[in-house]
Formats: sequence, C-alpha cells, structure tokens
Amino acid sequence: MIKYLVLLAVIAVIVWMVTGKARAAARRDRRPAGRPVEDMVRCAHCGVFLPKAESVEARGARFCSREHERLH
Repeated sequence: MIKYLVLLAVIAVIVWMVTGKARAAARRDRRPAGRPVEDMVRCAHCGVFLPKAESVEARGARFCSREHERLH
C-alpha cells in the first residue's frame, strides 16, 4: 500500500514539474497581440514618454505635441 502511495506521489511531482515549465514558457512567450513593439521617446518639454511614431520632431528633439514644441 505504501509503495503505491510513494509511486503516486512521484508521478504527481513529475506532472507538476512538467506542467509548471510549460506554463512558465507560455508566460515568457506571451505578447500583446495586434501591436508591434515600438521605440519610446521622451518629450523634451514635459518629460512624458510616448511612442516615437506619435511624437513631433523639431530642432533635434522630440515632443509630445506641437504646443510643447512651440513652448520649448
């Protein structure tokens, strides 16, 4: 009887380790769907970070809006 309990415990530990590694690998590989990774830049006026594609470039600096570009 004890022999079967030990065998069951060993099998349970092996299953737990295998499924744990699979879950960890799935978490590492998960990325938000639909949006590619994009560089972030900092507004030279207010310091807020925003995607590079949404920023305004002027005089070698990046800004979050035309208003901040004008004020800087």
